[in-house]
Amino acid sequence: MVGLSLVVITFNEESNLDRCLASAAGLVSEIVVVDSFSADRTREIAHRHGARVIERAFDGYAQQKNFATAQASNDWILSLDADEQLTPELIESIKKALVAPVHNVYKMPRLTNYCGKWIKHCGWYPDYQVRLFNRTKGRWQELKVHEYWKLADGNGEMGLLAGDLLHYSFTSIEQHKKKIERYTELAAEAAIEKGKKGSLLKVIFSPVWHFISEYFFRLGFLDGYYGWVICRLSAWSAYLKYYKIRRLATQK
Repeated sequence: MVGLSLVVITFNEESNLDRCLASAAGLVSEIVVVDSFSADRTREIAHRHGARVIERAFDGYAQQKNFATAQASNDWILSLDADEQLTPELIESIKKALVAPVHNVYKMPRLTNYCGKWIKHCGWYPDYQVRLFNRTKGRWQELKVHEYWKLADGNGEMGLLAGDLLHYSFTSIEQHKKKIERYTELAAEAAIEKGKKGSLLKVIFSPVWHFISEYFFRLGFLDGYYGWVICRLSAWSAYLKYYKIRRLATQK
């Protein structure tokens, strides 16, 4: 198996980091943690797992992840968020892929834990994420709302790994609502930058479509109470996004 480095960026992740780093024990040859001056025990936990910890002011997710990736000793990178955890099946899949890699980047299905409930529908699963890649073949790109890893031209297709990446997301509904407020603001700003104005029809009908699509067509009802909550908040998020686009457009 080729050498593999685990890279994680952090800020106040003491509630998550131990679980994340422990899940990769025995798989990676080094751990690099780039921390944005946490005020909790994040750095202490990272050191306990033998990580090399580098402190750096946060200047965007893509920039921080590209910096962290550049600090690794190996070209093959396992880039995890602090609230993610490898499963045994996924670990075995990674090992097999790295014996003789046929792709330069691999994505994996992510299973999210929402307020203690594993969400397997609502359009949340499988939530494919790029987490394993050869750093010489691409880099992280920045968007207002989400960063993404992009292959450089001519470097092949993306591979798919078996086994779930566990994601411990929201611990409360209020936490989810706060994220929706922040992300819809960013999404609206990005839309305005692209010249979009947000029609009144989208303000009215997009929330309805989101709820129907995710709760019924994507079987959100099978996730019980929290499936209902997620689909309702998804509809609310759609409403806020288009409402904010229209508000910003009228201010220009």
